[in-house]
Amino acid sequence: MIETVFFKDVVLVVVAALLGGAVATWLRQPLFVGYVIGGLLVNPFTPGPAVQDVATFQLFAQIGVILLMFTIGMEMTLRELTRAGPPALFGAPVMAVLTIGLAVAAGAALHWPLAQAAAVGIVIANSSSMVAAKLLLERGAVNSPHGHVVLGTTLMEDLLTVVLIVVLPILARGETGRLGATGLAVARAAAILIPFLFLANRVIPRLLARVARQRNTELFIIVAMAIAVGTAALSAGLGLSLALGAFLAGLVISESDEFTHEILTRVLPLRDLFSALFFVSVGTLIRPRDLLAAPWLLVLVVALILGGKFVLRLLTLRLFRLPLNMGALVSVHLAQTGEFTFVMAQVALTAGLLSQGLYQAVLAASLVSILVISFISDLAHRWIEVPTPRFPPPGEAEREAGRVLVCGFGRVGGTIGEALEAFRIPFTVIDLNPQVVEALRQRGIPVVYGDAAGEPVLRSAGAERAVLAVVATPDFERTRLAVRRLRQLNPTVPILARSTRPGQRPALIAAGASEVIQPEFEAAQTLIRHGLEQLGIPHEQIKEYMAEQRAAAELSAGRAPQLPLHHLLEATTVRIGPGFCADRSLRQARIRERTGVTVLTVRRADGDEVINPGPDVVLRPGDLVTIIGLPEQITLFERLNQEAD
Repeated sequence: MIETVFFKDVVLVVVAALLGGAVATWLRQPLFVGYVIGGLLVNPFTPGPAVQDVATFQLFAQIGVILLMFTIGMEMTLRELTRAGPPALFGAPVMAVLTIGLAVAAGAALHWPLAQAAAVGIVIANSSSMVAAKLLLERGAVNSPHGHVVLGTTLMEDLLTVVLIVVLPILARGETGRLGATGLAVARAAAILIPFLFLANRVIPRLLARVARQRNTELFIIVAMAIAVGTAALSAGLGLSLALGAFLAGLVISESDEFTHEILTRVLPLRDLFSALFFVSVGTLIRPRDLLAAPWLLVLVVALILGGKFVLRLLTLRLFRLPLNMGALVSVHLAQTGEFTFVMAQVALTAGLLSQGLYQAVLAASLVSILVISFISDLAHRWIEVPTPRFPPPGEAEREAGRVLVCGFGRVGGTIGEALEAFRIPFTVIDLNPQVVEALRQRGIPVVYGDAAGEPVLRSAGAERAVLAVVATPDFERTRLAVRRLRQLNPTVPILARSTRPGQRPALIAAGASEVIQPEFEAAQTLIRHGLEQLGIPHEQIKEYMAEQRAAAELSAGRAPQLPLHHLLEATTVRIGPGFCADRSLRQARIRERTGVTVLTVRRADGDEVINPGPDVVLRPGDLVTIIGLPEQITLFERLNQEAD
């Protein structure tokens, strides 16, 4: 009987997630918003079919938290996390104190007991790692400057949650003797963080390398998941959060760059499934009938969360000299409550600090903040321009020289830049990564730091005078907005835009793109050509077939010149010295941006060879790398490598 009830609940939850996801897609909102709406459809306290065993699905939802934070950790590195700096490390505690103070002030106006008002502030002080990470993932902004501050802040807030959960019973009982428990919680945090730093640099990379040499994919993934779940369990056992432990596990594995891609490929489908369960479970917690008794409570708590936390966070970030626009983006992403709000609300209710009505108001307000924040985030990214505080715009001469405009200098944009350099075509780059900007400036390439979707940034890059614009940013919404503003600034310029999904092509064409390039289509064309050649099909027949496929989509003005490259490019093999790019991944070393060469192969000291290495492959002292580029680019690479010896 229990099994029957459970599987009926499974069907309800999956159907609710499907319907909610369809609604979110129709509204062009992140999927997790639809999942929460789906949870409301099967809420035990709303009319219609309902999940009977909510507690079981709350446990499944925790798996979603673990997997999401694990993958987020893998997509970052310890060095990148520390970029958040004081705004996250010190801003989070300051923000928690200010939020509690705001709640106390509001409670005083309503004649609430001091302990109750402080409890409300404690409960809403935390922002959701889950929601913030999902918003950043949906926009491809995990590794953006504001993304680092957002994730760094939520990590600090997870640590603070341990202290705040200890404080709640103290408020209820007024016991000063239990204040020592706060120090114990901090000691527990240190107990996991210190060994974590050792494991990240010494043990885990060697373990993964040994398992990878067995060439058993299943064993490799099981070891990776054991690290994730084990670290999360250890974190929870020490009184910290599962999310924190899983995030730290992801950071550990991210230090082994060459393994990250394979693990992500295997884990991402599971992450998406269990994340959906988490957000559906959030929608099953609200009791609408209890809210009708005092709707003003809901309005008050929503105002404290959305309005109060946004203003206080923005002021806090300004104290740490974060640019106003970036501070506004961070504050928008964190103007909500988190999954730990529900935990702390339960603790406060059990301790007698919250009445049933106020408890339901806090839960409902938390849900409202999660639902509304996605709409606010979308508007913020459309309206708020990312500032350019570190890098001044190029001068008039640079703008005149940059006749081709390349928006986004990642793997795609960087490859385009190589081609432009090979044919001596001047170009200007727009990029939001400070390391890329600094590397390009050192090479003398005109570059503007900023978001290509912003009109001031486009003007600084000379968009009005560009003869060709290439938009190679990975975020679809930002790409569409960049294309639209480019077309407004320069009605005649050919605009080549990158899309990540086939369905995005019509929207980009409508925005003003002259041609939309889909990487999947291009990859398929290459595979077809090479496959037919291997099967002995005559070259002329292959060429005719490919031409017919491309006839409707080819843009002659944007096609690369059909010239042999052997007389332009050279290839050579160089032994990596102890400095320069040693012990760094290709992404971290920024070899293409700093020198212009492309790494074709990496031969290890033990004889292993990596052909066409990805950005996560780590170069080690003594490795033999085969590079290709212009003669002067190869000379620059060799000089930098020798200087570091």
